[in-house]
Amino acid sequence: MTAAERANAWPELNVEEWASTRMTLHMWVQIVGKIRLARAPMVNHWWQVPLYVSSRGLTTSAIPYGAEAFEVEFDFIDHVLRISCSSGTTRTLDLRPQTVAQFYSEVMTALDSLSIPVSIWPSPVEVEPAIPFAEDDVHRAYDADHAHRFWRQLISANRVFHDFRAEFIGKVSPVHFFWGAMDLACTRFSGRTAPMHKGGAPHLADWVMVEAYSHEVSSCGFWPGGSTEGSFYSYAYPAPTNFDSWSVRPDSAYYGPGLGEFLLPYEAVRTSEAPERTLLQFLRSTYDAAANLADWDHAALEAHSPLMPSVPVTRALHVGKERPAHPRGDDF
Repeated sequence: MTAAERANAWPELNVEEWASTRMTLHMWVQIVGKIRLARAPMVNHWWQVPLYVSSRGLTTSAIPYGAEAFEVEFDFIDHVLRISCSSGTTRTLDLRPQTVAQFYSEVMTALDSLSIPVSIWPSPVEVEPAIPFAEDDVHRAYDADHAHRFWRQLISANRVFHDFRAEFIGKVSPVHFFWGAMDLACTRFSGRTAPMHKGGAPHLADWVMVEAYSHEVSSCGFWPGGSTEGSFYSYAYPAPTNFDSWSVRPDSAYYGPGLGEFLLPYEAVRTSEAPERTLLQFLRSTYDAAANLADWDHAALEAHSPLMPSVPVTRALHVGKERPAHPRGDDF
């Protein structure tokens, strides 16, 4: 990858620089996410509610509605919100500087015009303060370049997360964008149940978190916070003993006691010679911390090539370099 290609794939985006657009966009994606929540059937751990990284932005994917389906997509290339129906009808709304109240009104009006009435809880979650959407005249910024660069960050993180996900044959979540905290995430499960979660997220019922964390997990993700340009994170629930003192890779990764998770600044990935490799080091070594300390069943949960049983399938392409059956994250 050339320097220009790397800059496009892993763009620089200072968290403070795009704060106003980010806060507005956060409310917009919550509105669209709640529309999916209102119409999609319940799936364990709330997997029916997130958005997904698409070739143009963020999408709900197809949402069932009677005998038909519809999809809502944020297009960060043409900067429109597109509502597409299986009947062939569409509505397109411009993404532009406007209040959350205006956006909310336009989206609900567009759905009504498509004969898709949807009722949602009209206030945001996991934020403070939680201004009802119809009353939010505070958040109104939209910088198209900032939104586009954030999406490019998600495109690259999504690609690496999918590679990491492919190494696991146990229960594993999709790579999905949770609009509550505005983060891209992927979660692995050991197969064992977990202690009841205490909840505590702002403006979110505790039972929502109980369902989300009903089973033991190792979860990783990316969110636009935690450091100058955003952060990759990894945590375990429940966190095993000595999780916080496990040695992880790369050297720029660290444990954040206040958050209870490992962090890797986005800038450290962006400026490295091999961003994908740097991020995979972090994902693999922090998973090792959770799985090894909690005694996960590696043989049953981790993917291996049927042609090369001792080599994980995603690492079998490293021709000429022998690798152990369960390599650690620092074996690059």
